[in-house]
Amino acid sequence: MFSILLAIIYLAFISLGLPDSLLGSAWPVMYRDLNAPISCAGMISMTIAAGTILSSLFSDKLTRKLGPGRVTAFSVLLTALALFGFSVSRSVVLLFLLAVPYGLGAGAIDAALNNYVALHYSSRHMNWLHCFWGVGASISPYIMGYAIGSGHGWRKGYGIVSVIQIVITVILFLSLPLWEKNGRKDEGSSGKEEEHPAGLKLREAWKIKGVPFILFAFFGYCAFETTCGLWASSYLVGYRGLDSQTAARVAALFYLGITVGRFVSGFVADKAGDRRMIRIGLVTVTAGIVLIALPVPANMTALAGLVITGIGAAPIYPAIIHATPDNFGEENSQAIIGIQMASAYVGSTFMPPVFGLLAEHVSMGLYPYYLAAFVVLTIFMIEGLNHRKKG
Repeated sequence: MFSILLAIIYLAFISLGLPDSLLGSAWPVMYRDLNAPISCAGMISMTIAAGTILSSLFSDKLTRKLGPGRVTAFSVLLTALALFGFSVSRSVVLLFLLAVPYGLGAGAIDAALNNYVALHYSSRHMNWLHCFWGVGASISPYIMGYAIGSGHGWRKGYGIVSVIQIVITVILFLSLPLWEKNGRKDEGSSGKEEEHPAGLKLREAWKIKGVPFILFAFFGYCAFETTCGLWASSYLVGYRGLDSQTAARVAALFYLGITVGRFVSGFVADKAGDRRMIRIGLVTVTAGIVLIALPVPANMTALAGLVITGIGAAPIYPAIIHATPDNFGEENSQAIIGIQMASAYVGSTFMPPVFGLLAEHVSMGLYPYYLAAFVVLTIFMIEGLNHRKKG
């Protein structure tokens, strides 16, 4: 039963990744069809992320009341309905309205599943769990590329993904007895997680040695990752001259790199250690961005750069989360992880729209340099934390 439940959790994380790369893949066609400014993608993305932040803040109360299984099932249902709404939308205003439940569902799944796996499964499953998020994020651009290329349009792409989400929703509701059975096993546990001060406030956390460094590092990394995924297709179309169908498929290379990288990381992370995995990832990301930025007429360097950037990004997020107890103590880890997630959402919410404005009013060619700025910030903050720990 336990292994079946783990497989269902992996499936749920595929459902979490499926919607994440759809907007970026479809936007080069969507904004023309809807007569919207190109920067609207960033604003819609920001609205989705705002819903994610809100549901994350309430996820603890929801999970305690409903249980992780029900929260996950209802959240996937919410995203499925929002995606169906996107598939029939004829208005940008409606997209903004639908972006709210879109984000609410995603945030609840993310918080509930990450916490559940951290409590019940080994650290390698955390890497592989995020790898399965990458499977979903990699598949959806191909679905969108097929829908656009076959002449059905971007609405068909959203419709196909909404059907997949509905199927996953049915499986999750059917699996609820497995979650409940596993929950009864937990009733006899020691409840060690209750020892952690869940009420640690931001001002108190800020005073803990190294916390400001990790918050800025998480902000920088998530600003880089979200901007890279959202604007890859638009950069390839608007600056590199690829057609929209090819660009939608090629944008999946970034998420494919993350997926493959996290799968491999699951085998080596325990031996290499979190600090080394973060450093290797950041060096690899830097190399990928350099390839994207090279001013050469052939697009193969940019395409290779997207893959390499994704591979480098793969271990960074899971390693930062996993290193939290070692960096700040087990008694503080639960509260610090919550604050880290808030900092991450700030980066992923506000920084992609800023690039949208730069692309619209300055140049889409700023894409790799904008990414590089946040990678440099992350490197300085991570090394600052490491130096402070040595001190």
